[in-house]
Amino acid sequence: MTDLSSPSGAGVSTAELDIEGMTCASCAARVEKALSRVPGVTGASVNLATERATVHAAATLAAADVQRLVDAVVGAGYQAHPVAVEQEAAGSGPSSGEGSRAQQARRELRAVALAAVLSAPLMLPMLTAPFGAERALPSWLQWALASVVQFVCGARFYVSAYRAVRARAGNMDLLVALGTSAAYGLSVWQTIAHPDDTMHLYFEASAVVITLVRLGKWLEARAKRETTDAIRALAALRPERASIKDERGHEREVPLAQVRVGTIVIVRPGERVPVDGLIAAGRTHVDESLITGESLPVAKGPGERVTAGSVNGEGSVEVTTTATGAETTLARIIRLVESAQAEKAPIQRLVDRVSAVFVPAILVLAAATFGLWLLAGAPVQTAILNAVSVLVIACPCALGLATPAAIMAGTGVAARRGVLIKDAEALELAQRVSIVAFDKTGTLTEGKPKLVAFEPFGISREEGLALAAAVERNSEHPLARALLTEYEAGAASRVPHAERPASSALPMAAHAQAVAGRGMQAEVGGHTVCVGNGRWLAELGAEPAPEANARASELEAAGNTVSWLVRAGGNGAPAEVLALIAFGDSVKPTARTAIEQLAARGVKSVLVTGDNRGAAASVAAALGIDEVHAQVLPSDKAGIVAQLKARAGAVVAMAGDGINDAPALAAADIGIALATGTDVAMHAAGITLMRGDPALVADAIDISRRTYRKIQQNLFWAFVYNLIGIPLAALGLLNPMLAGAAMAFSSVSVVTNALLLKRWKGVER
Repeated sequence: MTDLSSPSGAGVSTAELDIEGMTCASCAARVEKALSRVPGVTGASVNLATERATVHAAATLAAADVQRLVDAVVGAGYQAHPVAVEQEAAGSGPSSGEGSRAQQARRELRAVALAAVLSAPLMLPMLTAPFGAERALPSWLQWALASVVQFVCGARFYVSAYRAVRARAGNMDLLVALGTSAAYGLSVWQTIAHPDDTMHLYFEASAVVITLVRLGKWLEARAKRETTDAIRALAALRPERASIKDERGHEREVPLAQVRVGTIVIVRPGERVPVDGLIAAGRTHVDESLITGESLPVAKGPGERVTAGSVNGEGSVEVTTTATGAETTLARIIRLVESAQAEKAPIQRLVDRVSAVFVPAILVLAAATFGLWLLAGAPVQTAILNAVSVLVIACPCALGLATPAAIMAGTGVAARRGVLIKDAEALELAQRVSIVAFDKTGTLTEGKPKLVAFEPFGISREEGLALAAAVERNSEHPLARALLTEYEAGAASRVPHAERPASSALPMAAHAQAVAGRGMQAEVGGHTVCVGNGRWLAELGAEPAPEANARASELEAAGNTVSWLVRAGGNGAPAEVLALIAFGDSVKPTARTAIEQLAARGVKSVLVTGDNRGAAASVAAALGIDEVHAQVLPSDKAGIVAQLKARAGAVVAMAGDGINDAPALAAADIGIALATGTDVAMHAAGITLMRGDPALVADAIDISRRTYRKIQQNLFWAFVYNLIGIPLAALGLLNPMLAGAAMAFSSVSVVTNALLLKRWKGVER
């Protein structure tokens, strides 16, 4: 076990523990409380469905600190094992907790089978009574069979109940242990007092309740395991070995852990890509469906990015490694989904408050039931059986599973479709979204603009293009790339292929810098040369000719983005406009569908862009967006989002992909970043879309709403089971066996209802 903490902020670290022995929401609450009391811990969250605790501390957690966390859990009556973060993050295989849970499931199944075999003969009177026959095993044989079920198959309830009592708390197992022990003890007393009376024994009640509860826990564990299918599927994508090309050009196979950034990895047809990287040689198609949700293979060539876990198609390629292990996109996806599944939704706080008082309240209610039946003149055995029914049916398992089971299923299926939800709070906010503010370039449009016009004034086109390309050479902005592409294409058409100039053949440009919301500037030939928008043109004091302004308006009205090439004046001289530049960008094919799907869900779309009004209006008209905010500086985008949030009842999402969108993503109630954009945007967002497909915005809101609806349904049914079942049990209308069956069914039905989310296929395109 190496580093058990992972950084989660400045001076803050996180540790994860697999917890064994939790049976209900009360258990999870008690473990949380125990962990929160450890010195240095700033917060703890326990997920009953994953049986994992996430602990946040104010400083780096050393091995000794983690051991104190383990000791705190043990002191609360449970078992804990640290999770090796690196192994989990890298997706290198199942954790020790996963293996332990698999063994536990097998033990549970064996115990259920034994309990069922021994309990079946005890039910003979119940099976023969409808036919007018009274058949029962001898009392001593009933006692023997029931004792094995009670103290062998039911031993776990006693152990857990003892730990709970020792920790001065209550849990589901305490209720089951008390209830079944009461029925068993009553039957033992009856056997001793009246050995020949076999028809008034209740051994079958205690034995069948234990059998049903253990069966319910086994079915529940199976269903819970299905909620983590998405994580296991993602973790299984990463191969364990890779073929690399060494310094001498020889190919050899090595363990993946030995691959370093910069290593050339060879990926043959049909193999999974083992690392994140850029294709250095070869062409192929890559299946990225399990990572991005994209159903069709994507063509890849030299210089294009490939992701660990994707499947190579028909061509052999050489990949230059850019990330390995825990730093790959696949590992980050796994961490993000695990984080979302581990955190609690705000609605869970209600469940936690109820669970804190639930078990003590049920104990009081069961005692009251026993006393009131005695006062009403009922026999002791009747009062005991009704109290037992109250104890057995009042299991808070369903309450504890209602929220995490739905979140696990929802975030898992969303990840398979290319929608990564950062945490439960983001999911809960996303389902309430009423306004989505979209960035334009790269979000609703392809983000690959082309030069559609370059009209120089007083210089040649070639000279003007060279000046503009020199200024933009060090910029990664899409417009800069379009300018450089046009310059190089023009240069290539004028000289033979062998003599084509690279970007380095451009005029020398010094002191290049980006001016936020305006453009780029650099020193070229002793002059400051700027390439920027109309706002900057006015600030520089440059005045285009009337015909140039008219032409710019015409190009903007056609939906193009207009920039200007300007040479700044010196010694008080006015700046000189050297060229008018226009760029065109196409709308993404699914953009209109995205806007329509959002409108169908009652969500309003707003366009917020730094582009000119003409280009913004053209895109908005094509997509059916009726509210546009154009020529917005990056620093002002957050202000627009704040204005939208100020509207009555508005919950605002911001969808963008660039560095300039990060403030707005952070300012929105929920940020939605496209993974085709920058890391800065993704870190500021609550939801990341693994494809540059705006229709995934509608998918993200749709799965959030469906998941939240499942949470509400689960909580409703969990409360209804108790609200109906407990009074019926107290009134003597439910015998202990029916109460046990209803309790087991409640937990299984809650998890099964959550698993229905796995059928979600996304919004219809």
